[in-house]
Amino acid sequence: MSQVLQRTSPTGTRTTKVIGALAILVMAWVVVSGLVLTPQDVVQGESVRIMYVHVPSAWIAYLAFIFTAVASASWLISKKHSMGFDRFAGASAEVGVLFMAMTLLSGSLWGRITWGTFWVWDPRLTTTAFLFVTYLGYLAVRGLGGTAEQRARRSSVIALLAVLEIPLVHFSVVLWRSLHQRATVLSPDGDIKMDGLMLFTLLFGVFGFTVLFAWLVSHRQRIIAMQDAQQINALDAAVTERLKEVQA
Repeated sequence: MSQVLQRTSPTGTRTTKVIGALAILVMAWVVVSGLVLTPQDVVQGESVRIMYVHVPSAWIAYLAFIFTAVASASWLISKKHSMGFDRFAGASAEVGVLFMAMTLLSGSLWGRITWGTFWVWDPRLTTTAFLFVTYLGYLAVRGLGGTAEQRARRSSVIALLAVLEIPLVHFSVVLWRSLHQRATVLSPDGDIKMDGLMLFTLLFGVFGFTVLFAWLVSHRQRIIAMQDAQQINALDAAVTERLKEVQA
């Protein structure tokens, strides 16, 4: 095992510390603005404040899964099959699953207040839950064992198939009759019916969640790299030990 990996290597760098501090500052402002400064909705009242968590977490989950697909495709088409692509894909998917869980939990709470129930088999809710389960399966496949190359090969194919579900989730409220409201910001007609401060807080929340996503992925990617290196060194040590036994 290399001397670097023999020590307890920190996953944080000066850059990640700056990103983490920025994420804390942005999220703190979003909390204050979302809970105190922005007005309540005319129809939904105070429950609309859940939007400042629900919408950004959904957008970042989509972004994370798209990044996973792009990194997986890059690994497949690259001649050297750089494992950095695979590690980024895995880290992005893990963080994406976290944000998707936040989306489902905040959406269930919002639904309980608005619809009177935590869950209905609505097209948007059902397709979102299926997307969540799909990426849980993706992570399970990554953990099946084998070499890093084997892990990358099988998970890359799944990532390219799984990402096709995102348009289905996004347009489910258009394709089928749904209780879930249609997009407010990315509406087809481009008409944003939202208070200016509410819109700014929402978009600033998306920025904050994006910074948080970058911070989490950077740490998780470094952890995966250390785990891969430890696996390689453990295999080398086992081979060396076996050769000694044969030569004895």
